[in-house]
Amino acid sequence: MQRGFERNPLRELPDGTIIKVYPFHVSLKGLESKILCRDDSDYDAFVKYICICARRKGVILVIYAVVSNHAHCVILAAGQDDADAFAEDIKKMFSMYFARKYSDNSVMKGADAKAIWLDSDYYLRNAIAYVVRNAMDNGATSIQEYRWTGFRAMFCEGTPPKGTVTRRVKDLTKRETRSIMRTGDRFDDVRWLINEDSELEPVSICDWRYAEAAFRHEQSFFMRLVGGVNAAEMNTKLVDAPRKKRTDAELLLSVNEVAQRWFMTDVHSLTIEKKSRLLLYVYHAFRTDPSQLARTFELSRETVLNCLGKKALSQ
Repeated sequence: MQRGFERNPLRELPDGTIIKVYPFHVSLKGLESKILCRDDSDYDAFVKYICICARRKGVILVIYAVVSNHAHCVILAAGQDDADAFAEDIKKMFSMYFARKYSDNSVMKGADAKAIWLDSDYYLRNAIAYVVRNAMDNGATSIQEYRWTGFRAMFCEGTPPKGTVTRRVKDLTKRETRSIMRTGDRFDDVRWLINEDSELEPVSICDWRYAEAAFRHEQSFFMRLVGGVNAAEMNTKLVDAPRKKRTDAELLLSVNEVAQRWFMTDVHSLTIEKKSRLLLYVYHAFRTDPSQLARTFELSRETVLNCLGKKALSQ
């Protein structure tokens, strides 16, 4: 990766705080038997809720894709708790929208939202490419023609497509804001733009500078990876692994792979401090529980609970 690129840079959050942030992949997976986005209005609403929730929860949107029954984002957040809060808020907002529009209160009950820390440059680049590649799963013949991703924010020098007429969201009237943005939130401090179709322009909502820097500011590099990304590998790591319960042997294998990547040794050779760091990541990246973690890390269940804090107490 290009010298000078920082995967965990200092960034100004929506509230003005300048802090070190970390990249996370966020997935919201719906029910296989349900379609979350049934028309263009639903896709538009989903994209806007992603932006609204990012602003509310103090995270930065890097790239996104919304398809018929799920959505993906790469964000920058100060920590796991902020990323988790963002993911849950999207689920809550879209669930309320769907219930109002379709009188269906159950559509999101079987869905869940997961935020996974992208712990290496390899996974960051591939996650961004994977997110954009999801357009092809929704019937698009090319990522360029698909409207519901942040792809159009990249490699355009920070400007909307030529000929696009835009308005600033901050200039909308209260009535327009509620109608177009589907919320009563105030947007006096945003730089977001909407086009003639009242859709948000990706270049105004995504941190395209970060995304481009991850690919050395080379569009050809980015497009090669989009075309060659191992979608099955990324789906396993970012979507299935956090949702599928593994056997002890399978989890130990995965934990040792991460331990080798982080510390160049297996988990059982780590100090308690390093085990604690790794344990927090594993708890979010894989579907597991304190008892299984205790066996895998060779720690007492009490030690595991102390490391995990309140989130694990109900398990």
